[in-house]
Amino acid sequence: MTTADTIAAISTPAGEGAIALIRMSGAAAIGVADKIFRGKARPSQFVSHMQHLGEIVDSAGHRVDQVVLAVHRTPASYTGEDLVEISCHGGTLITAKVLEACLRGGARAARPGEFTERAFLNRKMDLTQAEAVIDLIRARTDLALRSAAEQLEGRLGQRIRMIQDALIAIVAQIEASIDFPEEGINPHSPGELRQRLGSVGGEISELLATANQGRIVREGVRVVIYGPTNAGKSSLLNRMVGHERVIVSEIPGTTRDLVEETINLRGIPVRLVDTAGLCNSSDGIELQGILRTEKSLRTADVRLHMADRTAPRPADFNGKSGESAEILILNKCDLPEHNDWKDVDGLRLSCLTGEGLGRFEEELLGRITKGNLGPDNVLAINTRHRDCLRRALESCQAADAALERSVPLEYVTIDLNAAMRAIGEVTGEVDVEDILDSVFGQFCIGK
Repeated sequence: MTTADTIAAISTPAGEGAIALIRMSGAAAIGVADKIFRGKARPSQFVSHMQHLGEIVDSAGHRVDQVVLAVHRTPASYTGEDLVEISCHGGTLITAKVLEACLRGGARAARPGEFTERAFLNRKMDLTQAEAVIDLIRARTDLALRSAAEQLEGRLGQRIRMIQDALIAIVAQIEASIDFPEEGINPHSPGELRQRLGSVGGEISELLATANQGRIVREGVRVVIYGPTNAGKSSLLNRMVGHERVIVSEIPGTTRDLVEETINLRGIPVRLVDTAGLCNSSDGIELQGILRTEKSLRTADVRLHMADRTAPRPADFNGKSGESAEILILNKCDLPEHNDWKDVDGLRLSCLTGEGLGRFEEELLGRITKGNLGPDNVLAINTRHRDCLRRALESCQAADAALERSVPLEYVTIDLNAAMRAIGEVTGEVDVEDILDSVFGQFCIGK
């Protein structure tokens, strides 16, 4: 399998629908279309980006389906290659037969993500934009959708290229002064170089600070509901989800495993986790559930500590409502409160009637958005970006330390080149020729 192959795939979800879309991309895509399409004209004669009605035929010339076909000529296509799009009726069998006609005509089945991979290889998008495509497809909230859309537009790639250009300029200046001393090129003093490196490091650090936000936007805030048995944990999850997701019973220990559900809390994805009630138990299965509860608490972004305000306060109760990552919830505010809870500061609500639920959601949203996670701040890196940027920052710091020790500039450039390679990995652009372009573009070498 090579990029010289012409590839074909069904681009719409499996199952029945009004319309399905089959794509072909590659040098022979239009030629394959000529073989399998029958209409007033051949696809090779079509004007780019215009749809034409016709029929797809099999190898025996029998009609497979009536379709609409469009040709997108290179380079003005999604992949940067000749691209053919066939819209047919959306039945499972008919879609498979249209794809089969494409494959019999000379295309091969595309690998997962191969159309977007070709768009990247043909410089129609950088690696951050390619990653944004899948984020866009998987987005379940407005915030995730906006974040993916801005990354797809190239906002993250632009910031990465600004950092890259700054590093290239520093390396070019140093290497030009080393390689062409007769030109009298000044590499700047170590203090000036350190100042420029500090600015680059600051930009990288700003992007690294969005890593946790990126995890939340893509995966959701992990909110774990815990507390003693019969405190109302499952009832709270059901209330927030909007349906009876978990069985609720007066029998203690009904929930024995983790139950997770994702909700959209005013544009922010929230992964609610209902847990087994914390209690003294000799039941092996219940003990396993309690161990899983304790483990989930260690990975929670926010912990919701549930308690029954109508019952006596447990002797081992340790409310932590003042912690930014923990909210104490006193449930059953529709019933008389036990005196033990009189002076305890916590959010009072009723999972039965819904009283206080709006106030609780405001509090939860406030805890989540403390890290500047909001509708105006949607640029966020993913785990791969974080690893690349972390290595780039470490290399910049190593170069700065070398300059402080007055290490020869030849050795400083080793760390700077490592930083550039790491930065280039974010967008998929790792090219030492950029340094040469900068050298020969900025200085009159060889005059």
